[in-house]
Amino acid sequence: MSYTALYRKWRPQRFSEVVGQTNIVQALTNQLKSGRVGHAYLFCGTRGTGKTTIAKIMGRAVNCENPVNGEPCNECETCKAILAGASVNVVEIDAASNNGVDDIRQIREEVRYAPPQGHYRVYIIDEVHSLSQNAYNALLKTLEEPPSYVIFILATTEAHKIPVTVLSRCQRYDFKRIDTDYIFGHLVSLTSKEGIDAEEKALRYIARMADGGMRDALSLLEQCISCYYGEQITYEKVLSVLGAVDITVFSELTKAMIDIDAGKAIGVVGQMASSGRDLSVGTADYVWFLRNIMLTQTSDVTEEELGVSAEDLRKIRELADDMSLENTLRWIRVFSELQSQLKNSSSKRVLLEAAVIRAMRPDEDSDLQSVMMRLDRVERRLAGAPEGAIAVMTESEIQKTSAPGAETKEETVELPEEEFDELALLLDKWPDIVASCRQGIGVYVTDSDVDRENGRMMINLRSDFAVSMMKLDNHRKVLSEIIKKKTGHDYDIDFRLKNDKKVVHYKKGANTAAKKPNWSDPIDSE
Repeated sequence: MSYTALYRKWRPQRFSEVVGQTNIVQALTNQLKSGRVGHAYLFCGTRGTGKTTIAKIMGRAVNCENPVNGEPCNECETCKAILAGASVNVVEIDAASNNGVDDIRQIREEVRYAPPQGHYRVYIIDEVHSLSQNAYNALLKTLEEPPSYVIFILATTEAHKIPVTVLSRCQRYDFKRIDTDYIFGHLVSLTSKEGIDAEEKALRYIARMADGGMRDALSLLEQCISCYYGEQITYEKVLSVLGAVDITVFSELTKAMIDIDAGKAIGVVGQMASSGRDLSVGTADYVWFLRNIMLTQTSDVTEEELGVSAEDLRKIRELADDMSLENTLRWIRVFSELQSQLKNSSSKRVLLEAAVIRAMRPDEDSDLQSVMMRLDRVERRLAGAPEGAIAVMTESEIQKTSAPGAETKEETVELPEEEFDELALLLDKWPDIVASCRQGIGVYVTDSDVDRENGRMMINLRSDFAVSMMKLDNHRKVLSEIIKKKTGHDYDIDFRLKNDKKVVHYKKGANTAAKKPNWSDPIDSE
């Protein structure tokens, strides 16, 4: 006996077996049970979502001798003949190769005659968008007023190419991409029935790689089975077959990019290329990896929601704490653009390396968004500069600016070199620190800034309530830990109300020992 591919062997034979298209199945079975069957249907959706499968089930259901609740029995002579492809009641036409006007004229001749058995002649026209304009014109009249025993089911992945005159004569059903959890559950059931030993992590990865298409998932699974026949299908084996990259590699690449270590980052790309991994697949997976980091930065997601293991989620959270949301969004944009560039490129490694360098160096990016961000920083810096200070506003001076338009009180403070460098480091890391305070204390430190007074780092907050909340020991401890993680230093911090009418300019003084703070000194709340 010849071998049957998994997607053909496990094609659903009843509506109840169809996965992921509940609403469409419900609508069609209701029509069949009530006898309100239409004469023309249009099934739209991406590949592998069940369009042709449901069309074939419907072709049997309308002709079945013993239907049960709208389902074909698949046991009567009519159902068996249709399943065997030996019935003239259900005709499947591939419009990609039969797209001429003569092919449609042949259908028009056939529909003159009632079916020799059963109730309906069902014409399933797959890839109907491939028909020529003349073929559409020939189909229109029959499609508008077909004999009572004829049903047309048109299937397409590109509904926008179909003339409006055809669309208006059909009941349209849009097939959605099948949820990854549905695909995973189906793969678990199928491997169990087939006696295939496969890791859950491996099946979850196949389900995600299928991108909403059940047929693609079964084809990928079959490919892995063929390469490792008789062996357990593990996650690592799936990665090897599909040319994908392990999350550990993505973690190393992301860490190197966060540290702006170009040598290490390019080395990771080189390892991916030399190991034979498909860089296009690797880039697509890396965008998904960044998506998981983004979700971790913006909400309290679980491993089930991200579809990763507890260990992988731990790695993702560590990276999420080390980078800002703004940076994550920018990297997603950079590598998403790279995906489209890799499709037709013969220099995939070079493009990937260039994207990595570009992601690490936003100041060298020439896109409009990056230019506007740099211009905004310059304008903000110059807006509050004291007269004559613009020319010397280099790294030797730090400016704390007030709200634009406010009547301000300006003050210049000279700090010892060591204190100045500590403040400069904290100011540089402060946006990342605030971005890392996503939950709990995040609401209190939003729109905050930092300065120094009496040897102590002062966190200026927007409200008295925020000040009182951050002075609590547990909140102070959380922020201190985040600051230490971002800067590598232990800072003695305190909190006070932000004063938008005060501008402080800090200048680096001589490298003298910092004055030890006198904790009995009162803190100026101005």
